[in-house]
Parts: sequence; structure tokens; C-alpha cells
Amino acid sequence: MADFKKGDFVSVLDDDIKGHVTRVTGDQVLIETSDGFDMEFASKDLIKEQPLGHSIFEHTDLEAVLEEKEQHKKRTSNRTKPKERNLPAMEVDLHIHQITTSNRRMTNHEMLSLQLDTARHKLEFAIKNRIQKVVFIHGVGEGVLKMELDYLFGRYDDLKFYAADYQKYGLGATEVYIFQNTKGS
Repeated sequence: MADFKKGDFVSVLDDDIKGHVTRVTGDQVLIETSDGFDMEFASKDLIKEQPLGHSIFEHTDLEAVLEEKEQHKKRTSNRTKPKERNLPAMEVDLHIHQITTSNRRMTNHEMLSLQLDTARHKLEFAIKNRIQKVVFIHGVGEGVLKMELDYLFGRYDDLKFYAADYQKYGLGATEVYIFQNTKGS
């Protein structure tokens, strides 16, 4: 059994009541609760505690803590440097003569499949290597490759695609912007 004396900070074992001892009479202890009420308990129902102002910070030098907090610490940030923000996009030329050395024996379907496989491979490479912009140069032609690329890009959630810079590419290119900070990536 703990010996309580006037001024001790105590809490009640089976209840959420805390306060200071105001009087001890035999086995009975009168406490003034933190709400300002006087309550009497048997000493076996109380436990001595450290008041809030003391505990683990009792021997800590407040001036030293404040001085440490006021020191300017070197900030580390992952800000994008201005030159990185405007890096040119990765370009992927999907013209068949850029992808293969000879297409003489290839059917139109085989050429289209090779172009789409190349586009998918380059897009996956860009996503894996956190490249934000990729320009796919597909040419104007009949629009079959562009339509298939639109379908391919539409199957990805973390990107948007649109016509590339007209002054640089004309109508024959699509730019893909890959969102880098998405959940699940």
C-alpha cells in the first residue's frame, strides 16, 4: 500500500479520475479532482503519479531545446529543377523504316503490329523510368496507327494524351503525359 501525503498527484485505478491529495485520514484519502471536486477514496484504489509538468521532461534544459529548435536546419527537398521541368519529351518515331531495316516482306497488319508493340514497349519504359512526356510520331497517313495508339493509351489510367506541338510535328504526332505521383505506382 502506497503512503499518500498532501499534495501528491494521484489517479483512481478503475476510473478516469485524477487529482491532488488534500487530506489523508487513516486508509481514506480525500482528493481534489482536476475538475475541482472533492472526492474520498480508499488508499488501495489510488495510485501515485507524476504531475503533468514533471515526468520525463523534468531534467531537460528548456533553453537548450529552444535553441536547437531555432537553429536553421538545411532543408532537403525534392523540388524539380527548372531545367528538368522543361526537359524535352522522349521522342519515339513509329515510321516503319525507323523501326525495322526491311519491311518488304511484311504485310500491313505485321507492320502495324510492330509499330504498336514498339509504342507499348517505349511507353512501359517511360513509365518505369519516370519519364513524364513521350511524343509518339506516327505520321498522318490514313490515321489507322493514330487510332490504334489512341486505343492503346486509353487503356492506361495514369496518363493523358493529346496532339503534340503542331509547329514542331504537324498533325502526325501524339504527346503522352504520364502522371508520376499516383497511388498504386
